[in-house]
Amino acid sequence: MKKFYVLLLILTTQFTFAQIRFQNIPENAIYPESKAVETITANIGYQGYEETQAYFGEGEYEIFLDNLDGVLDKPIIVLDGFDPGDARNISGLYASLSFGGQNMADILRDEGFDIVVLNAPLYNTGGKDIDGGADYIQRNAMVLIAMIQKLNADKVGNEKLVVLGPSMGGLIARYALSYMENNSLDPEMRLYISFDAPHRGANIPISLQYLINYFADQVGDATAQQVVDQLLSSPAAKEMLVDHLLGHLLTGSTYEQDPTKVLPLGAPGFRNEFQAELDALGFPSNVRNVAMINGSGNGTTTGSPGITIVNTNLTISATTDVDVALKFTPVANQTNTVTDVTVNFFGIPISTFQTTSQSPSSSDGVDSAPGGTGSISDALGDGGGNQVLIDFINALQQDLYSFIPAMSSLAIENSDWFATPDLNDSPFVNFYIPNENEPHVTVTGANAQFALDEIRNGLISVGENQFSNQFILSQNPVQKTINIAVPKNYSTEKLTTTVFSITGQRLMQKTWTNPSEELSWSHYLSSGIYFLKLNDGPSVQTIKMVVE
Repeated sequence: MKKFYVLLLILTTQFTFAQIRFQNIPENAIYPESKAVETITANIGYQGYEETQAYFGEGEYEIFLDNLDGVLDKPIIVLDGFDPGDARNISGLYASLSFGGQNMADILRDEGFDIVVLNAPLYNTGGKDIDGGADYIQRNAMVLIAMIQKLNADKVGNEKLVVLGPSMGGLIARYALSYMENNSLDPEMRLYISFDAPHRGANIPISLQYLINYFADQVGDATAQQVVDQLLSSPAAKEMLVDHLLGHLLTGSTYEQDPTKVLPLGAPGFRNEFQAELDALGFPSNVRNVAMINGSGNGTTTGSPGITIVNTNLTISATTDVDVALKFTPVANQTNTVTDVTVNFFGIPISTFQTTSQSPSSSDGVDSAPGGTGSISDALGDGGGNQVLIDFINALQQDLYSFIPAMSSLAIENSDWFATPDLNDSPFVNFYIPNENEPHVTVTGANAQFALDEIRNGLISVGENQFSNQFILSQNPVQKTINIAVPKNYSTEKLTTTVFSITGQRLMQKTWTNPSEELSWSHYLSSGIYFLKLNDGPSVQTIKMVVE
């Protein structure tokens, strides 16, 4: 036993974890000139599931006025996502909108829009220390409500607001807007863009959770313990993660698995409660809700179920080494060992740790599902200069995992994470969906164009830009021709119709002169879901179209 504790001391001094990252700022990112960071406090308190009183959330924000008139008249709010420890400040959030040598915020400011970045900082309120970037989604939503009300009071003119919510920020925005509508508070908001947000939950491989917790609890690694405290044990993580180690622990143990709890389980008292609360609120009904996601829309997986993440031996010292093997959760209805650790002292095993996981009968394990990806090497800070961690990362056979499953970011309730998304089941009215899985909340030229089109009112957004009488498809699903019924008493010299793929690619376009009654348009589209955009100049309408 004494040798074992000596071994733990050796491990404590040599095996440390770097800070976990869930959003990288692009290389060659464009940063703003920071001027004045202000603080804002919620007017509505929130009492968390395990708290004995309500606390008023706080945020910090900066307004980057447009480059035309420098007047706050067209505010676009950009929110913070999941950010334990406030590692990503306001400048970093602004820079995260960079892509291909450009920055979406800069483009919008050049067009007369004002960018308001709202960050969730570290703060103390009511005697309680709060890590805003990992705090309750609901409390952060109350901060956003205060921000919305302030902007509506301070702005010049009657332009309605736009909010871009990346990652957890998408849940914060959804909660805030729905809460305001349900409580007769007008957000004066015209557009809500959800950017790879986990509407049905997020995922960190349970094998990795077990491993980090084991080194925190049994090895006594201070940095690993910090990761557990600030990340895995944070209110936000416990609200969002569909599979959380706290749902699997043996009664009375802080690290051992209950052998009867092998199916995915959220954090007790958090996960199910939060999802039920979010579902009850629904989506805002007086706002245009659109989604841009990073998960594949055509079923491309991230690795495969049960794949080996790593299987290696790590040399700790001349006398000590550790065998570490991690796997993804398995195929549907199967069980596998996801975490397997053996500590060897002079080649003799002196300590072992194993956990198992079973996937439900309805779906293969979520680790490999189509989705916005997370990176294990990023999660470990690329090793942080620690040779043991660097050796671990170099031995990875599978670095990427599904962090925000596509089904979740589309807010589709389906027990099969791998099913082809049926966009008719999504509450969003427009989408950007890539063919390949992309790193979580990565801005690309294509999804930036989608967001810019939405913000510029290229699609339906402001009421006065919509047709007073809506076009409809005479037949939907569509077969050999697209038949468009023209509203009665409608009159225009020209009507342009455009068909887009679900990834935003323009496929067909036709301009009609003096359209009336019904328009018949032959096509050669393959089976699938498309968007039909109708534009007569002052008015625009988009229809979701299914081709059989």
